[in-house]
Amino acid sequence: MEQFERTPAKDKAKAILKYFRHERPDYFYLKNVFKNIRDQLDIGVPKKPKKLPYVPTEEEIKKYYDAVWGSKNFQDMMIIKTLIYTGVRVSEVIRIKLDDVNFKSCQIRIEQGKGKKDRIVPFPSNFKEVLAMHCETMIQKKAAYLFESSWKKQYTDRGIRKLLERYSEKAGLKQTISPHKLRHFLFTWLKKQGIDDALIQPYSGHDSRQSLEIYSKLSITDAQKEYENVIQSFPI
Repeated sequence: MEQFERTPAKDKAKAILKYFRHERPDYFYLKNVFKNIRDQLDIGVPKKPKKLPYVPTEEEIKKYYDAVWGSKNFQDMMIIKTLIYTGVRVSEVIRIKLDDVNFKSCQIRIEQGKGKKDRIVPFPSNFKEVLAMHCETMIQKKAAYLFESSWKKQYTDRGIRKLLERYSEKAGLKQTISPHKLRHFLFTWLKKQGIDDALIQPYSGHDSRQSLEIYSKLSITDAQKEYENVIQSFPI
């Protein structure tokens, strides 16, 4: 491969500075000039390689939840199980109200999720009883949200993240478990069970331009049937 000796970028900048100084260029003018130079030299803007998100293994999830279970903190268990069973984002879980939980259909309504869109997410039927117990406790405390701190305040995004980090340390995991990693784990796990993307999408909150027509024909009822069939073998 032929080698080229290039002038250091700083020296090259000084050399061409005289062509610009008297014109008093602004940022946008310089940006346009160098865009045209790139076009003339047929140099494209390189794309940053997309890294695949880290997805915890089943063993790590089991080890993680063992640490959560060992704490005997019922509300922490409920927060983490709600995140991992529904795949909701941290910004969404902190805004779930008690009225958003439908025990008859085993669904939670997510209002104004990412992209200001409402959607429905399922939870396992075998999670219904403990979730109902938690809701009853919160009702007695006159809470508005599904999860509130001991000071009767709505949890914050940061508060939930810190809570999850604490259990990552207790479990001795190399990678910190975040709400988004729990979300990735759920959807990856569902895929491994043979659940089609078109069935995962209605409650994941993801948009896909290419698949939008297919997704629009699928209902949450169809998705939930498949979800309920496989969720019984979930690691925790």
